[in-house]
Amino acid sequence: MRDAVVQAWIDDDPDPATRAELEALLGSGDEAELRDRFSGPLRFGTAGLRGIVRAGPNGMNRAVVRRAAAGLAGYLASIRADGPVVIGYDARRGSTDFARDTAAVLAGAGRAALLLPSALPTPVLAFAVRHLDAAAGVMVTASHNPPQDNGYKVYLGDGAQIVPPADALIQVAIASVRSVRALPLSEDYTILGEEVLDAYLAAVCAVPPAGPRELTVAYTALHGVGAEVARRAFVGAGFAEPYIVAEQALPDPAFPTVPFPNPEEPGAVDLLLALAAGRGADIAIANDPDADRCAVICGRMLRGDEVGVLLADALLDAGRTGTFATTIVSSSMLRSLCLTADVPYAETLTGFKWIVRAPEQTGVPLAFGYEEALGYAAAPDIVLDKDGISAALLVAARAAQLKADGGKTLLDRLDELAAEHGVHLTDQVSIRVNDLSLIGTAMSSLRASPPVELLGRAVGFEDLAPDADVVRLRGDGLRVVVRPSGTEPKLKAYLEIVVAVTGSVAAARDEAAALMSDLRTEVSALMGFPT
Repeated sequence: MRDAVVQAWIDDDPDPATRAELEALLGSGDEAELRDRFSGPLRFGTAGLRGIVRAGPNGMNRAVVRRAAAGLAGYLASIRADGPVVIGYDARRGSTDFARDTAAVLAGAGRAALLLPSALPTPVLAFAVRHLDAAAGVMVTASHNPPQDNGYKVYLGDGAQIVPPADALIQVAIASVRSVRALPLSEDYTILGEEVLDAYLAAVCAVPPAGPRELTVAYTALHGVGAEVARRAFVGAGFAEPYIVAEQALPDPAFPTVPFPNPEEPGAVDLLLALAAGRGADIAIANDPDADRCAVICGRMLRGDEVGVLLADALLDAGRTGTFATTIVSSSMLRSLCLTADVPYAETLTGFKWIVRAPEQTGVPLAFGYEEALGYAAAPDIVLDKDGISAALLVAARAAQLKADGGKTLLDRLDELAAEHGVHLTDQVSIRVNDLSLIGTAMSSLRASPPVELLGRAVGFEDLAPDADVVRLRGDGLRVVVRPSGTEPKLKAYLEIVVAVTGSVAAARDEAAALMSDLRTEVSALMGFPT
């Protein structure tokens, strides 16, 4: 690593802490670490920025964030997008500074900047974009990524996350920033009061249809920013206050009680399970740290596909009209529900940035969208993105209705849906890697030599490149979709087994489980990571 390149970055870095960090690396002669920090800029993609909080161009730090804010300001000017930019942030390392720096850069560029008053859930920011008639929104968050990460997500004026070519054009504008220290800054930005949060809560509390509210709920925020907002939402929607995991209620960027702050990870909801058992809770709910995802436990952890189907079923019963959408890696049961109910159905690439654009396929506004990774748009007219708070309220309302209807549970309703539509069992093979090149090698190998059968059944092979780095295998009663994760260093395979119910639902579930076990083994070997 050339010392001159590092020194030039240090000289332009506005943050004394990260300047000192790089100076210490230069002094220690840690060539490998410096090469990693300067291997290239942290690129602005369709998920915005996401990376380790550290000094240098290949990290999340104040210099990188100020460049991103200047690039966003330049892009908005180039497309003549009028209006303010609203900025939100969570409680991760650096989030407050990154949000304030963004506001100062935007204000310095002559753009009105509106900063949310405190660390709040991502859906509050997404709501605020349309509520305040903003040209764009910025959310500083790394969602459910490991503790060392932070990120920078951008929404445009329609309230949806950006999609190509906006990401590439913003990246071009970022690259044109010559000097961070030369950027004009202004403290003339507005720190909003509680009125936006109050408006969001008023809207989401009206999402659950009228009905019973007798339900005991256990809840965890996983050390994120959701606890107080969720508490207010439950009470505002007519439920009793949920029992909240005290050890995880307050924001803590170290996430001390969980290995990864993702409710899907092993051990993440152990404290929630203990609280639910101790309080005799009917259901337990976990939001991820920025509260845009929602995990549900009812006797066991429900899969994202199961919650998605339950929410769609509840909305269809309530008379919700419009497009119901999910992704190519989610359960095909939603399609079956929509065919039965005669409502528009759409299937998109992975990510909510695509789900919310499903009406482009149907010509009908979005009524509901979900992805299997615990993301649900239960009220897209309020938040045009996934929202773990409104989803929690809707699932609680469904659970309360079922409880009042003869003591049924969410699991009972899943059995009823399976009896009508067949057992749709989904699962994942998810491999976390330290060397990202392993993911590319595995995908190349699969493309070069795809299988012709799985479980002894003929399968067809479909490569979705160049539109997406995804391959799909489909056969009678089975489907496998393989892709790299868009937010984490993981290679993922999404598996589905469909078994018609000809006898008991339990027997069909047992058959599906046995087939899934075999499919997991075959797919793991196929990916080059045998179990």
